[in-house]
Amino acid sequence: MTTAQRRARDSRVPERVVTVHLPHAIDPENFTPRLLTLLSNALVWRESAELRARFGLGTNEFRVVSALAIRPGVSATEISDFLGLNKAVVSKSVNVLLDRELLVMSDGPRGSRPLYLTADGANMHDAMLPISMRGQEIILEGLDREKVDDLNRILRDMLTKLRAYPEAHVGPLDHP
Repeated sequence: MTTAQRRARDSRVPERVVTVHLPHAIDPENFTPRLLTLLSNALVWRESAELRARFGLGTNEFRVVSALAIRPGVSATEISDFLGLNKAVVSKSVNVLLDRELLVMSDGPRGSRPLYLTADGANMHDAMLPISMRGQEIILEGLDREKVDDLNRILRDMLTKLRAYPEAHVGPLDHP
């Protein structure tokens, strides 16, 4: 009798409950989406903990600041699409950054609300950037330039392929 079967017997699991590993279950060590998720989560947790400790801001706020460093004057909706983040997450981060006076919202054409970094926001970007870049250094450590280029090409190709599937149609994937 396996440990799981003993545990099920001892805990009085109801009949008709599966208590053994299914033979056709996903192999977690070779399921690429799981591995990508674990890698992404580890990077975000590391970065967010350090950003919160040093600046009182997290990864989502840095993502918004970084997006505005790349694309000044975009709206919160455009940031959401660019980053692939939920609009509510972006909205919350924008409000935190507005409260901290790291960005400003202006009136744009046809009721749009373009966002811009303030001078303090640009300085915050520059202070936070090395923490984010350190995550990239960690995961790319030991890879030569050619392998890094190959990896990035493969990841971009995967995103392109995913965009071709209507059932995977999510707004953020429409914006490279």
